[in-house]
Amino acid sequence: QVQLVESGGGLVQAGGSLRLSCAASGRTFSTYFMAWFRQAPGKEREFVSAITWSGGTTYYADSVKGRFTISRDNAKNTVYLQMNSLKPEDTAVYYCAAHVHGPISAYRLVREYDFWGQGTQVTVSS
Repeated sequence: QVQLVESGGGLVQAGGSLRLSCAASGRTFSTYFMAWFRQAPGKEREFVSAITWSGGTTYYADSVKGRFTISRDNAKNTVYLQMNSLKPEDTAVYYCAAHVHGPISAYRLVREYDFWGQGTQVTVSS
């Protein structure tokens, strides 16, 4: 069983920054494919960003490309999401997700992930 705990959410003005963290349990964190998703009220959960086990390859939704940066520290079992130039439309609950079994193909899909955190609220005021 893998436990994921997000932190770092909060209220920020448009144009501001936040850094989210996701601390993971498990001895083999360095083998997990990790991702961030978000869900706004009344909307489906959507892909934000993902990172391979080594951190060598990253993926972003078009809506956040150039503003958000995903990274990981395998020594600390933690993945981060640095969010800059935040917009009101970034307001959502942000979830950390882990794919731990075998290769992943459709990394943008919720169903590809085995474990999820409880989420952290990000609110961007205009």
